Amino acid sequence: MHYVKVKGILSAKNGMNIYRGCSHGCIYCDSRSNCYGFTHEFEDIEVKENAVELLEQALKSKRKKCMIGTGAMCDPYMHIEEKLCLTRQCLELIDKYEFGVAIQTKSDRILRDIDLLKSINMKAKAVVQMTLTTYDEKLCKILEPNVSTTRERFEVLMECKKAGIPTVVWLSPILPFINDTEENIRGILNYCVQAGVKGIICFDMGVTLRDGDREYFYQALDKYFPGMKLKYIKNYGNAYELSSPESKRLMEIFREVCKANGIMYDVEECFRYLNEFPEKYVQQSLFDIN
Repeated sequence: MHYVKVKGILSAKNGMNIYRGCSHGCIYCDSRSNCYGFTHEFEDIEVKENAVELLEQALKSKRKKCMIGTGAMCDPYMHIEEKLCLTRQCLELIDKYEFGVAIQTKSDRILRDIDLLKSINMKAKAVVQMTLTTYDEKLCKILEPNVSTTRERFEVLMECKKAGIPTVVWLSPILPFINDTEENIRGILNYCVQAGVKGIICFDMGVTLRDGDREYFYQALDKYFPGMKLKYIKNYGNAYELSSPESKRLMEIFREVCKANGIMYDVEECFRYLNEFPEKYVQQSLFDIN
């Protein structure tokens, strides 16, 4: 872990990353890719020590309320968050200034902050996004070794349901020849149905690999799935998008289950939902001003 001071915390689309790097160890992690320009070891977490101060400045200067997103690049609930509590401090500011939040994680540490998420959701809108990839718990510990298991993440979704906090699941990635099975997809979808998720984001049944990420992934394949790397190279070469041979059939199952249970599954519709600040709150704010 090391500290840096940065000039800004919010992107043009109101996304933020408090940390850079990750300690979860997921074997497929795209954030390891060379294109992101890491100049330090990925597990040596970079902490933006002035993130809270910058966020408050940004929120105070905004003319309109909006959704603040976090977790797209690096998980806001890594192990160091237990000690540093920077994510919690940022949520306190979002709550204080009555903005919305869409927060993505694979960790049940988010339950520590469910009080703030409930408060934000009462004033504006809070959406918890949870990544689910692997129904089998033993396989999950291989693919995502240092983070909450799928079952534990499902329990987070259930707690959010009880608290009235809407949830969106990222069904991604699905690794060809590893977890691209009907049993796996139906298991995850059953969790989603039980938890009453608002939407599920799934671009395709597959995975993407770039330089940097690919090498780490292949090392893991050699370690845990002997012979699998050669199968990947034979079938995909150096491709960026690696679609499962089962993708068409599994996507049909995915869409059928979503339709039957009233779950959003169109990717653009899901993103609109995540980014839209509730109109009723905007109207109430205007009424208060008048």
